[in-house]
Amino acid sequence: MTSAEHLSAARKWGTLAICCVASLVLGIDNTVVNLAFPHLVHDMHPSATQLLWIADAYGFALGGLVIVMGNLGDRFGRKRLLLLGGVAFAVASALTAEAPSAGTLIAARALQGIAAATIMPSTLSLVRNAFSDPKERTMAMGISGGVAAGGFALGPVVGGPLLDHFWWGSVFLINIPVMALVIGFGSALLVESRNPHPGRIDWLSVPLSALGVVGVIYGLKTAARDGLGQPAVWIAAGLGAALLAAFVVRQRRTANPLVDIALLRDRGFSGAISANTLSIFALAAQSLAASLYFQDVRGYSPMGTGFALLLGPLGAMVTGPLCPVAVKGLGRAKAVGIGLVLMAASCFGYLLVGVDSDYWVMGGVMFISGLGIGLVFGISSDTMLASTPKERAGAASAVESTGTELGGALGIAVLGSLLTAVYRHRLQLPAGLPAQAAATAHESVGGAVSVVPGLPGQLGHVLTVGAQQAFVDGFHAIVLAGGTVLLLGAGLVVRRLRGVPAVIEDAAAIGDAGEVEQRATPAPVPLG
Repeated sequence: MTSAEHLSAARKWGTLAICCVASLVLGIDNTVVNLAFPHLVHDMHPSATQLLWIADAYGFALGGLVIVMGNLGDRFGRKRLLLLGGVAFAVASALTAEAPSAGTLIAARALQGIAAATIMPSTLSLVRNAFSDPKERTMAMGISGGVAAGGFALGPVVGGPLLDHFWWGSVFLINIPVMALVIGFGSALLVESRNPHPGRIDWLSVPLSALGVVGVIYGLKTAARDGLGQPAVWIAAGLGAALLAAFVVRQRRTANPLVDIALLRDRGFSGAISANTLSIFALAAQSLAASLYFQDVRGYSPMGTGFALLLGPLGAMVTGPLCPVAVKGLGRAKAVGIGLVLMAASCFGYLLVGVDSDYWVMGGVMFISGLGIGLVFGISSDTMLASTPKERAGAASAVESTGTELGGALGIAVLGSLLTAVYRHRLQLPAGLPAQAAATAHESVGGAVSVVPGLPGQLGHVLTVGAQQAFVDGFHAIVLAGGTVLLLGAGLVVRRLRGVPAVIEDAAAIGDAGEVEQRATPAPVPLG
C-alpha cells in the first residue's frame, strides 16, 4: 500500500506530467476539427445537418457522460479509467481519421467524446490524490489549469502544418502516439486510487444527468447558430433543464447519489465552480472572436492564427505555478478575485483593438487575460478538489468539467449571438452587390471575405472594409458585455470564497468518510 505521503517526487510530478499531456490532447482535439472543416467538406460533401453533428458530436458525448464517468472512476479506479479512456481515444482517433463517410465520422467523433469523458475527470482526481502537501497540490493544479488552457490554442498550431502537407485525417492520427505515451508511462507511474466504499450505482440518475446536460448544450448551441426564435432551442433547453431539475431532486433523495448536492452548500466548492464557469463563459466567445479576427480581419493563415493566439496560454502558464504564492499572500478569495478582474480588464482592453491595430495591442491584452485565467483556473480547481473528500474526487472533477462545458456553451450562445447581431446591424452592403453575395456576406465576416474574389472593381474592397469594421464593432460589444459580467461576478465569487482558508488540509476534507484505497504498481520508472 502506497499513500500520497510516501510517493517519490519523481512519481508525483510524473503523475502531473502524464495528466497534463492527456488534458493537452483533449484540448487540441476540441479545436483542431474546426480547422479541418474545409477539407472535410471538399472530400465528403456532408449535408448541412451532418456537418453540424460532426462539429458537435464530440462535445455532446463529453458533456453528457462526464459525471457518470467520474463516478465510475471513483468506483473502479481512476488510473484504470484513464488508461482505458486513453486506449479508446486512440482507437476512436484512428476511426475518425479513416472514416469513409460523414455518418461514420459522426459516430467516431462521438466515440472520441465518450473516451474524453473518461479521461477528463480522472486527470484532475489523480493529480489531487498524488499531492498531499497543500502548497504542492495548489501548484500542481495551477500548472494543470495552464496546460489545459494551452491545448485549445495549440489546435491551429498543430493542425496547420499537418493540413498543409497531409490529408485532413492526419490531425486526428497525431493523437495515437501521444496517447501511447500516456498509456505506457501511466501504467508504470500512476498510483491507483478509488473509493473503498462506493455504494451502488443509481442507474436512474445516469440518463437524467446525461440527457439533461446534452439537452441544455444542444439548445444553447442551436441558439448560437440559428437564433432564439427556433422552436428546437426552447424544446431542447427546456427538456434538458427539466431533466437536470429531476436529477437534482433524485440526488437529494437517493442513498447513493452521483453528485453529492451537499457539496454545493460548501463555500469553497460552490465558489470555485462559479469562478470557473463564469470565466469560461466570457472566455469561450472571446477566444472564438479573436481567432476570427486574426483570420478574417488580419488575413492570418490557420497556423499563423494559432501562433498569434499563444500569448494567452503563455500568460496562464506564467501564473499557474505561482498560485501557491498568491494564495499564501492574498488568500483564496482575493487571489481568485484578482484573476477575474484581470480577465475583465483584458476584455475592456480589447476595445483598443481596431481593424489595423498592431499585433502587440491584441497580444498584450491576450497575455493579461491569460494571467487572470491561470489564477482563476488553478486556484479554483485546487479549492474545489481540496474541499471534496478524496474518495469523491472523480465525481467532483466531473462536476467542474460539466460546469465548464455548460459555461462555454452559454458564452457562445449569448455572446456569440450578440457578435452576430451587431455585425449584421453595422454591416453596410455596397450598392450593386449581387444578391447571393450579399446574403453570404450578411451571415459573417468570413462569408464576406469569401465572396470578394468574385466581385468586380472596387466592390470587393468596399465590402471587405465594411465587413471587417462591422466585425470589430461586434467584437467590441461582446468584450464589453463579457467584462461587465466578469466584474459583477467577481464580487459574488469573492464573497462566496471569503473565509475559505488558504491552507486546506486533506484530513479536514476527508472527515469520517475514510481513507482512499491506493495501490502502487511495482517498480516505478524514474523520470529523468
